[in-house]
Amino acid sequence: MTTEKSLEPRRSTLIFIFITVVLDVLALGIIIPVLPNLIKIFEGGNTASAAQVVGLLGSLGAGIQFFAAPVLGALSDRFGRRPVILFSCFGLAISYVLIALAPSLAWLYVARVITGIASASYSTASAYIADVTTPEKRAASFGMLGAAFGLGFVAGPALGGVLGEVSIQLPFWIAAGLCAANFLYGWFVLPESLAPEQRTNSIEWRRANPIGSLKLLTSYKGLPIFALVFLLFAISHDVMPSTFVLYGGERYQWSPREVGFVLGAIGLATAIVQGGLIRPLGRLLGERGAVVAGLSAGVVGFTLYGLAPVGWMFLAAVPVQALWGISGPSIQSMMSRTVGPSEQGRLQGAITSMRAVGGIIGPLIFTGAFSYGLQMTPAVPGLALFFGAGLLVIAVAVAWRIAR
Repeated sequence: MTTEKSLEPRRSTLIFIFITVVLDVLALGIIIPVLPNLIKIFEGGNTASAAQVVGLLGSLGAGIQFFAAPVLGALSDRFGRRPVILFSCFGLAISYVLIALAPSLAWLYVARVITGIASASYSTASAYIADVTTPEKRAASFGMLGAAFGLGFVAGPALGGVLGEVSIQLPFWIAAGLCAANFLYGWFVLPESLAPEQRTNSIEWRRANPIGSLKLLTSYKGLPIFALVFLLFAISHDVMPSTFVLYGGERYQWSPREVGFVLGAIGLATAIVQGGLIRPLGRLLGERGAVVAGLSAGVVGFTLYGLAPVGWMFLAAVPVQALWGISGPSIQSMMSRTVGPSEQGRLQGAITSMRAVGGIIGPLIFTGAFSYGLQMTPAVPGLALFFGAGLLVIAVAVAWRIAR
C-alpha cells in the first residue's frame, strides 16, 4: 500500500510531462503548414526567395538549440528541472505571439532565436523523467515521450492547415495559447523533481559544451563509420520539414489545409512504422539488414516524391517513404554496441548533437536546392528531394559495407 501511494505523485508528474510535450509539439505542428506561406507573403509571393528564408530560419533555430541544450541542462542541474520547463513553455508562447504580430521578417528571426532556446529544454524533460522513475521503468517512460511527439505531429499540421484557411495569423495565436496554458498548468501542478541536496553547487560550464560530446564518436573502432551513416540520415531528415509546404503549394497547388492533412498522413504512417514494425522487421532482417532496407526505402520514397507529377502519386509513395523510419533506431542500436555501459549517456548526447548538426546543415542545403530547381529551365521542383535521395544513396553504400 505504501509503495502504491508513493507512486501516485510520479504518475501525475509523468502525465504532466506527457501533456507538456503533446501541447508543445502540437503548437509546433500547428504552425508548420502556414509559416512558409507567411514568409512568402513577406517575400512578395516569390517562392524561391521564401524557400531560402525558410532555410536560414531553420538553420538558425537548430544552431541556437545546439548550443542552448547543454546550457539549459546545466542550469536544470543547478536550479532544478521545474524552472527550466516553465521557461520553455513561456518562451514558446512569447515567440508565437511575436510571429502572429510580425510586420516584417526581422521579427521572425527574433522569434526563431527565442524558439531555439526554449525548444532546447526537451533534454530537461528527459532528465525529469529520469528523476521520477525507477531504472527499469525509464525505457517505457521515454517511449511515452516518443508517443507524445507522434500524437502532436499527427494532429498539429492538420489543425494548423484548417486554421490557416481562416487566417494566416490564427494558428500562431492558437499555438501561443496552448503554450501559455501549458505554462499556467505547470505553474500550479508541476512539482520539482530534483531535491536540493542532489543539485550541483555551481554550474560546470566546461560540461555544457556541445562540441565536446562529438569527440566520443572518434574514440571507438567502427564508431566513426556508424556516425557518418547517422549524420547522412539526420541531414536527409530535414528535406521534408524545410521544403514540403512550399513544394506542395508550388507543384500541386495544395492549400494550407490540404498540406496539413498530407503532413498528418505522413506523420501517421511514420508512427505506425516506428510503433509497430521496427521490432518485427528488426527480427526478420537483423539490425544491419534493417539499416540497409530502411535507408533504401528512403531513397525510393524521396525519388518518387520528387518525380510525382500529381498529388495522388505523391500520396501513394507515403507508405514506402515511411519504411525509412526503421533505419534510425537500428543505426542507434548498432552504435550503442560499440561502447561500454559507462559511455552510453555520452553516446546519446553525441547522437543528439549530430541530430542538431543535421538540423543546421539540412535546411540550408535543401531550401537552396529547391530554390535553384524552381529557377532552372525547365523547372525541377523536386530537386531538393532528389538531393535527399542522393545523400541516402551514399548512406546505403556505407551501411552495405558495414553489413558485409
